[in-house]
Amino acid sequence: MSVTDLGMPAFPAAADRSTRDTRLRANLRYATHTIRDKRARAVGELEDWAQLRTAGRAIKERTLRHLDHYLERLEEAVTAAGGQVHWAADAAEANRIVTRLVRATGEREVVKVKSMATQEIGLNEALEEAGISAYETDLAELIVQLGKDRPSHILVPAIHRNRSEIRDIFRSEMGSWGRPAPEGLTDRPSDLAEAARLHLREKFLRAKVGISGANFMVAETGTLVVVESEGNGRMCLTLPETLISVVGIEKVVPSRQDLEVFLQLLPRSSTAERMNPYTSMWTGTTDGDGPQTFHLVLLDNGRTDTLADTVGRQALRCIRCSACLNVCPVYERAGGHAYGSAYPGPIGAILTPQLRGTASALDASLPYASSLCGACYEVCPVAIDIPEVLVHLRERVVEGGKVTRRGVKTLIKPAKGHAAERAAMRAAGLVFDRPGVLRAGQRLAARTRKLHPRRLPGPGRAWSDTRDLPPVPAESFRDWWQRTRGGERGSGREGHGDGREESGK
Repeated sequence: MSVTDLGMPAFPAAADRSTRDTRLRANLRYATHTIRDKRARAVGELEDWAQLRTAGRAIKERTLRHLDHYLERLEEAVTAAGGQVHWAADAAEANRIVTRLVRATGEREVVKVKSMATQEIGLNEALEEAGISAYETDLAELIVQLGKDRPSHILVPAIHRNRSEIRDIFRSEMGSWGRPAPEGLTDRPSDLAEAARLHLREKFLRAKVGISGANFMVAETGTLVVVESEGNGRMCLTLPETLISVVGIEKVVPSRQDLEVFLQLLPRSSTAERMNPYTSMWTGTTDGDGPQTFHLVLLDNGRTDTLADTVGRQALRCIRCSACLNVCPVYERAGGHAYGSAYPGPIGAILTPQLRGTASALDASLPYASSLCGACYEVCPVAIDIPEVLVHLRERVVEGGKVTRRGVKTLIKPAKGHAAERAAMRAAGLVFDRPGVLRAGQRLAARTRKLHPRRLPGPGRAWSDTRDLPPVPAESFRDWWQRTRGGERGSGREGHGDGREESGK
């Protein structure tokens, strides 16, 4: 967990605050609607999008089933190409490895390519504690860093900021990090981009160490791939003398041919482009060209445990396109900070509780941060059934059960505060298992419907504070069917029933 997320309240409390921020909601609504509309047009250009989606899912599934094989093959290929591979079981180990590698160069500053993995492990904070300055070079990440803020979106980390806020941040903070903002800086996008370009250029030219993640790693060749839109990644990947890449183990793909699929899926789903302006690939080191020392840190940090879950493992197919965030009604209103994780939105609601567990109130609440509308599944380029995993994780939170933690099967207890929910579900199960009792309850509810309150009492008040109770119909479907078609009994079966309603069996 990133140190910036320690002490975060559960999602409902955090979302309650963020939804009251009218400027935040306006920023999010404008940005997410713009991105998703552009994405829909870009995807609509391809007649074979559904086939590409199926292919992407199949490649990821095959790789995850044989992940050990492909990771060993990747290590061999990277080593043969002149790189060095390090294995990190968790965030603390990854931070120690990177810190040691930077210190070995004698440098005290690094430039960084936008990386979700380094946010996940809190690398910037770990380097700062070791006396090493880490400079973000992605424009949105730069805005977040200068503003002493946290990312709130996978693709656009500063999506919660508008242009005037960014101008004010540049004016007040750039000077303390390096070259100050130009005099009279306006909030025009071109002026803001130029200010960032001038500020970052001196860092690119001075830095001896670069740190990156990777969108993909090719097992057969040891090639790493970064796709981006600004060119800052290309500068970080080519100018420094030492390059350190921190990458989750799930980012491996078997062959270069597989990139053909993902380099069509990712840009259209993320930036709504036919292809990314910058697609950088590197394989080990080359004398006289680019970094002369390359380190690959392969990060587990809960991924192997997630792989052991036959339902939840599909979250590891994620290619970080952020399409699910842009269609999610919950994310649009609550914003990314409410999720308390480097991974906000629907994918974060299923990935974070698996990587970190559900012991904390925040992580136990994340599977409930969804309306289960299914829009996230419809837009996912690798067909992750996010609603299915959300329901699966909700069951884990309420019921507890066996999970894998650090490679060991562990029995976890149900989360606190769900006793009433468990009792209600058990009662519902008993009723639904007895058709006669169900029919009696339906008739009683129909005959007393005028007496039903519009709000629930007691603990149920929290649910009905933001929604009306659905009205009870005058008669149940079973009664309507019996009344209108009761003579059409055929083999003695009543509609969808099994002929046992009257006996209650």
